[in-house]
Amino acid sequence: MILNNLLARKHKLRVCALLLFTAGTIAACGTEPNQEIESAETIQAEHEGEKSPEPASDDFVEEQVIGDIEMNTGDKEEPTDGEVVITENSQTDELKNRFGDNCISEQTFEVELSEYSGKVWFVPYAPAEEGQELNIQLVQDGTILTQIQPYVPENLEGQQFAGLDAVSFFDINYDNYTDIVLIETYGNTTFAAVYYGFAAEMDEEYRYFVPQWSLSEALSSRANPVSIAGIRELLGAKKNGEFAGYKEAYAAIIKLWQVEDDSNLSGDLIYVDSDDIPELVIGDNGFWVSLYTYHDGRAYPLMDHWGYGVMGNVGYEYIPKENRIRNYNSDYAGAIRYTTYMSMNNQYSLKTVTQIVTYNFDDVNENGYPDDDEQGSIGYYSASYADGVQITYEQYSDYDAGEYEAVVGAISLEELMKKLAE
Repeated sequence: MILNNLLARKHKLRVCALLLFTAGTIAACGTEPNQEIESAETIQAEHEGEKSPEPASDDFVEEQVIGDIEMNTGDKEEPTDGEVVITENSQTDELKNRFGDNCISEQTFEVELSEYSGKVWFVPYAPAEEGQELNIQLVQDGTILTQIQPYVPENLEGQQFAGLDAVSFFDINYDNYTDIVLIETYGNTTFAAVYYGFAAEMDEEYRYFVPQWSLSEALSSRANPVSIAGIRELLGAKKNGEFAGYKEAYAAIIKLWQVEDDSNLSGDLIYVDSDDIPELVIGDNGFWVSLYTYHDGRAYPLMDHWGYGVMGNVGYEYIPKENRIRNYNSDYAGAIRYTTYMSMNNQYSLKTVTQIVTYNFDDVNENGYPDDDEQGSIGYYSASYADGVQITYEQYSDYDAGEYEAVVGAISLEELMKKLAE
């Protein structure tokens, strides 16, 4: 069942938690995960792509970064400050014949994205009529894998599309999935549009890219210039997998959050497992929490915007240094309670170890729901099941043993940055 993680993200769309909690991974409207996140070791680290021919324009200034690597191909003049002045593209007609006349051929690329197996075509289409928006498709072997919902700032809605200035594919939020960053112009205004990519253990037809409104707005207003290079300079970002240590990695993650919105955010360094490298907590206390770990130059998200505080989810707890995380969640006003125990595996993701379901009513017909004639037993009956097998109260207590602490932010992000700089 699909839960409330998106609601916790006021004004922002993050659906990684949603993906982790779909297709049977959620028990009765809660937010505890019941499936292991895709192994980070199977995710492509580079995401290098191949670029299509350059545009046929004498004065088109193009800035392309593919797979975190700047690709300068085609006939061009001498580069200036990292930008490439394109002078010729002899295969524009070929791309238009393949994808249609409205295809923006100079920004059409065949690339490798971590969300899909094999190369896919990134195909943007200019609006066919005035007032329409940019249309983007990901195509593989003649099949449209997904269409990307266009992001246009509210103040530019209705403005004429003037151009797709740059396209970049890289992991902007350090979750080991390829994201897409566009530089667009509507009317006389140029802005950034960021789309986070999500995959998890979903069939490819359910993998997609989600526009990030608040981050796009923040980058558009703060990057100078509004370009891929300007965004990279603003974030001070380094490619995930190349960090010198956890402090550098965590500082980059915090910087991204600070650029987007840190008004209500707090963070902390905690020790989930027994090693000497702490985990990074960032969250809006009472609404959602994210948790990251670090290993060998790379940051890994253990929790990405996991919501709590509503619909029976009380939050997440851990036992320091013991690699144990616990979540309490309930349904039907507490008639059913779910207790999920998780641990971090050697692929740097959280895996559900055990889930205990407690029925605080006599489910006579065993339908998993407190019917009208069963509600009188609420509070007078209790039966717990671990992975479908009934357990005693003492066995439940053994699972719950230990001194748990809440996974929440304790200090401001500014204070946390100073702590990392020590």
